[in-house]
Amino acid sequence: MELRFFEIYRNGEYLRLLLEGAGVSAGLTVAGGIAGFILATLLAAVRYWRVPVLRQAATGYVEFIRNTPLIVQMFFVAFGLPMLLGYRWPFWGHALLALSLNFSAYFAEILRSGFVSVAKGQIEAARALGMRRFLIFRRIVFPQAAATMYPSLNSQFVFLFLTTGVMAEIGVRDLTYAGLYIDSRSFRSFEVFFTLTVIYVLMAIGFKSVLKLLHDRLFRWRAASR
Repeated sequence: MELRFFEIYRNGEYLRLLLEGAGVSAGLTVAGGIAGFILATLLAAVRYWRVPVLRQAATGYVEFIRNTPLIVQMFFVAFGLPMLLGYRWPFWGHALLALSLNFSAYFAEILRSGFVSVAKGQIEAARALGMRRFLIFRRIVFPQAAATMYPSLNSQFVFLFLTTGVMAEIGVRDLTYAGLYIDSRSFRSFEVFFTLTVIYVLMAIGFKSVLKLLHDRLFRWRAASR
C-alpha cells in the first residue's frame, strides 16, 4: 500500500480544517467540562445532604445520563428538545448543552464519592463550633473531596473529550468532522484517520499536562499539610 500523507500536509484547506476542528473540539470540551462541573457540584451536594425530593430527582438524572449513550443524548438535545420547546440553536450550542449534561452526571458521581470520604469527625467538630451547613460544605467538605477525587475527575474529563467525536453527527465542525470531510475528498482513509489519531493523542496529553499544572497550583495546601 502506498502512503500519501503529503496529500493532506501540503493542502492548505485541509490543514486549516484540521486546525479549526481541533479548536472547536477543545473549546466545546473545556466549556462543557466547566459547566458540567458546576452542575455536578450542585447535584452531588443535594445527594450528599439528602435534600428531600431533590435528592431523588438528582439520583434519577445521574442514572439516566450515565446509562444512555452520548450520541443518543446529542441527538435528543439537537433534534428532540427543539421540537418540544420550539427553539433554535446553532449546532455547537446543542453540542455544548449535551456535553455539559453528560459531563455533569459523571462528575457528580465522582464528587459524591469524595464528599462521603470526608471524615465525619471533622464535620461534627465544625458543627460543635457553630458553623452552618453551607460553610461546612464550602470550607471543609468540598476542598477535601475535590483534592481527593481530582485524579478521577481528570481521567474522566480526558475520557469524555475522546468521545466528543460524535459531535460531527449533528453537524458540528469539530476535528472528526474535518477528518470525514477530508476523507470524502481525498479518499486517503488510512492517512486521514491516522492523522486524526495522532492529533487526538497529542490533545489528550496536552489536557493531562494542563490539568496536572492546575492540580499542583490549586491543591498546594494539601502537599504542605502532609
